[in-house]
Amino acid sequence: MLPDLSTELTTRLREAFRAADYDADGVVDALGPQAHAALGRGEPEAARRMTEDSGALGTLIRLFLLGDAEDERAVRAALPGVDLDDAVKAEVLRGDGDRLRAGLDIRPYGDDEGSWWVIADLDSDQRGGPVPADHVLGVGHASISLARATSRRPVDTLLDLGTGCGVQALHASRHARRITATDLSERALALARGTFRINELDVELRQGEWFGPLRGRRFDQVVCNPPFVVGPPRVDYVYRDSGLAGDDASALVVRQLPAFLAEGGVGQLLASWVHRRGEDWADRVSGWLPRGGVDAWFVQRDVADPTLYVGTWLRDAGVDPRSAEGRAKASRWLDWFAENDVEGIGFGFVTLRRTEEAHAEVVCEDLRHAYDDPLGPESAAWLDRVAWLRARSNADLLATRFTVPGTVLLEEVSAPVEDGWSSVVRRLHRTDGPGWQHELDETAARLLAGFRGALPLEDLVTLLAYAHDLDEEALTEAVVPVVRELVRHGMVVPA
Repeated sequence: MLPDLSTELTTRLREAFRAADYDADGVVDALGPQAHAALGRGEPEAARRMTEDSGALGTLIRLFLLGDAEDERAVRAALPGVDLDDAVKAEVLRGDGDRLRAGLDIRPYGDDEGSWWVIADLDSDQRGGPVPADHVLGVGHASISLARATSRRPVDTLLDLGTGCGVQALHASRHARRITATDLSERALALARGTFRINELDVELRQGEWFGPLRGRRFDQVVCNPPFVVGPPRVDYVYRDSGLAGDDASALVVRQLPAFLAEGGVGQLLASWVHRRGEDWADRVSGWLPRGGVDAWFVQRDVADPTLYVGTWLRDAGVDPRSAEGRAKASRWLDWFAENDVEGIGFGFVTLRRTEEAHAEVVCEDLRHAYDDPLGPESAAWLDRVAWLRARSNADLLATRFTVPGTVLLEEVSAPVEDGWSSVVRRLHRTDGPGWQHELDETAARLLAGFRGALPLEDLVTLLAYAHDLDEEALTEAVVPVVRELVRHGMVVPA
């Protein structure tokens, strides 16, 4: 039996939530920064205390965010116009003796432009035990990470492949004119439909496996948070397990997605890949791409060792790794890793662009260092820079005037010598975006000092060669690939 989140019910809920200020800002205002931060850490008591005198908003926070049982009269007062019997039938609420609890996770979620409500299943903490196989995950670290890594340039058509509770489609509503969302799970589609209805969004929903419901269609943008968990072929939980072995789910999406992009269309997804003994991860993931016609940027954000990986995902589903069930699952999982020579599991973001250009750009980068800026704007800019470089020959590059953005710094590390200090490392550091760094020799540092937009690159090379008695032809050959790399990373820009 699937929850029936009808238009009438979601309308009543929306009206009640708005009247109580149960939105992203309202919750923060009611709790205050300290209690709100504590709630985010899984420490609810401070939030519970702050809601005692908050009326209807306090009731809704305790009901839906803290998982408390509330008096029926208080729930009725917080949800005026909502038929509580209908809400129980739709799983929005559930009885607990003479009190009521949340039956679904309905929480405010927002961005810089406003607030939504997301409808999902209760997590293992609120359920008091492991989640069922058809569990529909709510707003989590992975969905937020993908949202931050997604380009938000205006598009006509967008596909949210494997929508779950609909988080990516909510974000897409800011920049896409028409949205299609798919999922294999009937329960996920039922909850996503509720999410879209309560937020008054018109989203086309399709049920089916992977790209099956979309044959013959193309989109300007595709976003996907697939069931990317790496391990033996099984489906314990539909939100994370694909039934495919190893990293085959990520490989399938990367391989098939470009065929569903319009010319110039962009696909962005989370993905995982195995690190096998004696195999370069970059060779592995780039081998998933169709031959030609796709620009690709693979960004590795983390690599987990198999033991940590298994324990993390067991706890995520509410399974105690120390229990008999947990030990059995961990044993089978670790056996599979050992049998397949898996030394680590990589995780990151993939950006793809369909192109008819003869030369497609495929880059794999390890960006495991800490940085705060969202990757979405950078992914769009990266594709722009790739297209700019592809359209320009080396002669064009030499005729271009460049500048160094103010967010790029030159760092120098010096070691003591007899007569003072000697520079041992010169590092160009971009302080925004993914925080790229490039080590430079003294000659390259001197060249970049002339990037003020006044002279073309070829003139700067000529002057540098003359001033330091260097061979101009050899210097030009050395400079061009370095400048191309710096342009691709946004560390020098055309004037």
